[in-house]
Amino acid sequence: METKELLKKVRQLEIRTRGLVNQVFSGEYHSVFKGRGMEFSEVREYQFGDDIRSIDWNVTARFNHPFVKVFEEERELTVLLVVDMSGSQFFGSHTALKRDIAIEISAVLAFSAMKNNDKVGLILFTDRIEKFVPPRKGRGHTLRIIRELLSFEPSQRSTNMSVALEYLNHVQKKRSIVFLISDFLDEGYESALRIVGKRHDLIGIVLHDPRENTLPDVGLIRLRDAETGTLRILDTTNPAVRTLYHEFRRRAIEEQHLLFVKSKLDEIFIRLDQPYIKPLADFFRLRERRL
Repeated sequence: METKELLKKVRQLEIRTRGLVNQVFSGEYHSVFKGRGMEFSEVREYQFGDDIRSIDWNVTARFNHPFVKVFEEERELTVLLVVDMSGSQFFGSHTALKRDIAIEISAVLAFSAMKNNDKVGLILFTDRIEKFVPPRKGRGHTLRIIRELLSFEPSQRSTNMSVALEYLNHVQKKRSIVFLISDFLDEGYESALRIVGKRHDLIGIVLHDPRENTLPDVGLIRLRDAETGTLRILDTTNPAVRTLYHEFRRRAIEEQHLLFVKSKLDEIFIRLDQPYIKPLADFFRLRERRL
């Protein structure tokens, strides 16, 4: 992508997603994702009604007069966008590819974090770590993340979410808000997901295209795996073939959902044939009610 075209797309995406942030998610992000706790601010003289547990005994002894510690909410947060860029993200049977929706949602979350003066970082992965942008603040940094998302071309097509999750735990020691954006068409990542979920506030954003659930009755078709390149020929006129495929997809979706439930992690299910605004807004509202 040429620089002029890239800058144009960055600007268009900024206008579209910042409008959503201001109109739909204003205030909700701040109320849902609170600071890490309270941090020491200063000491002042004791006043009637102060909690005696907050007395700073060292300062009190030095001045022979009671002083108390004052604490403030530690507001600053770190948000990490962990985005799947494997071959299956280039599938989309409606108006957009999974990759397109992943980029737009990432932009919404990045601008929400920026508006609240939080740090934002980015991890792009396939079966390896393709790109890591360390968390920082500011509009310039947020726009850099969007440029990386729009211009990125993966070197591999396979998926390995375990690699991405293990890398995240290695580079981000401090507790953070992690949005894992993927179609979750992978296996063997369950343990890594639970480990990250215990250390960080992990939210899975599941990108789902309903066309992946069924096979149309259109005769013999040749299918190519987007990640491995494997070719298969299926006879879609056979009802048993269509039923087996539908059951396989149904079980895969159910097992992925149960994994999040059992791991006590939040999940946002995004259907590509419907606007993503409502599931995101519903998540913020539900999460706020739980606080």
